[in-house]
Amino acid sequence: MDATASNWAGGDSEWQDLFGPEKLNRLYSKDFIAKYDAASKFPAVDDDGISPFDYDVIVQGQDACPLEDVTIKPAAPANGRTEVTARFKKQTCMGTDVANQAYSAVRFEVVEEGGKAVIDDILTVDENGKDSSLKDTMDSIVKQQ
Repeated sequence: MDATASNWAGGDSEWQDLFGPEKLNRLYSKDFIAKYDAASKFPAVDDDGISPFDYDVIVQGQDACPLEDVTIKPAAPANGRTEVTARFKKQTCMGTDVANQAYSAVRFEVVEEGGKAVIDDILTVDENGKDSSLKDTMDSIVKQQ
């Protein structure tokens, strides 16, 4: 979340790749890495040549404001997983209407692997109110090619 907040903070800070090699190998599970590696063979943007996504997977869009009111809360571990929910406002600079002041949420499924906690999936809620798994999205990218 720190990288995402920094990316949308504005100013002169350099964009941080959420899935750059250093972050990928340090923060994510082996299964997540394998799915990302497979999906990254099909970059979303031709001139990018790297990311299988053409949007920020945390804010679920290509545009956002500096994130406001960020909270991060882990749930109790269950079945070897801990769900960590991050809530934030991402559109407050776009207007004062209710939609722009609403909270967004992203959930990180965290597992222990090799003695450390790592992210195994990133879950959001799609426009139909259904859970959307980033691992499923990566599988879909590979299958469509």
